[in-house]
Amino acid sequence: MSMMGEFKTFVTRGNVVDLAVGVIIGGAFGRIVDSLVKDIIMPPIGAMLGGLDFANYYVPLNGQGTSLPLVEAQKAGAVLAYGNFLTILLNFILLAFVIFQMVRVVNRIRKPAEITAVEAEEILLLRDIRDSLRK
Repeated sequence: MSMMGEFKTFVTRGNVVDLAVGVIIGGAFGRIVDSLVKDIIMPPIGAMLGGLDFANYYVPLNGQGTSLPLVEAQKAGAVLAYGNFLTILLNFILLAFVIFQMVRVVNRIRKPAEITAVEAEEILLLRDIRDSLRK
């Protein structure tokens, strides 16, 4: 088989297509969760912690003042930008939780179908055994 034929076989396999769809949907879903965290969740948390943009919380490591915006403080030297890290961490936790819930729902939907298929196979086997015993 030629390389192009092998490539076509590889690309048209169900797993590759499923993976591509999953990556595309995951990327779009990640942006939704990022917006949820950045635009909906973090502003009230930032307001409760002093009214600043939470992503701008940092610890200066080069003697910069803490009143500078994060971008300006980074230009002046090294900073420990913990606010941005916490925003991304919360983003990950929410995304992981939502994916966990989706997997739970899919597993619950799949389970009855799998049990039904197993039960149907068992019924066929029991009928075969019954018919063999009758003979």
